Amino acid sequence: MLFLSLNLAVYFLLTSSNALISGRPCICSAPVPAGLRVNCSSLNLTFVPHLPSNTTELHMQDNQLTSVDPGLFDQLVSLKQLSLSGNPFHCDCRIQYLRNWLLKNGHVVSAVPTCSSPSSVAHKAITELTDQYFSSCATPGCAYATEALMVGMLLCLLLLFLWSLKLARGSNFTLCIDERHSGFQSDSLRSLRPKHRRRLHTGAGGDSDFFSCSEPLLEYRQS
Repeated sequence: MLFLSLNLAVYFLLTSSNALISGRPCICSAPVPAGLRVNCSSLNLTFVPHLPSNTTELHMQDNQLTSVDPGLFDQLVSLKQLSLSGNPFHCDCRIQYLRNWLLKNGHVVSAVPTCSSPSSVAHKAITELTDQYFSSCATPGCAYATEALMVGMLLCLLLLFLWSLKLARGSNFTLCIDERHSGFQSDSLRSLRPKHRRRLHTGAGGDSDFFSCSEPLLEYRQS
């Protein structure tokens, strides 16, 4: 008896928000030992409350339910009777969980609920929705994995950018000018102060067009 009283107390705490919406609480009773019968019908509820796992009967007909939170009914391991008729279910990707649950546990449902919207499936039983109907819906696990992968890639790109910026700040730039272009002065060379310029050294053959860059002509360190 004490165990049942504790379950009832927990249930009333969990459904307090629903009671505020409808103005009336759900009616609870114990039809069998260690079992709980919950009647939340015709209370204008917009979501199914979280119930104790020993709930054996749940009446949610004639409310304003449009979907059921994924995994909610999986916790009701003792459920033997469920009523969801009379609710305006919106049959989009969010109804896929309820459809799959009803296909596995149809024996506990007194009447199969129907879709209220969209118009293409209005008045159609939720269990009649095919896998093809949900083909465009990504599973939650895949969606989370895709988001995590995108976040990881963005972080890697950010770290790579910061690392490249750090290297660029401490890097040296060496400019090698061939003897053939020794008479050419660019704007950048003209803007450098004389102390940053060095004399051009050629190989042993002064008439040769080949120039070795073993000794840097100009070295400029970024600040």
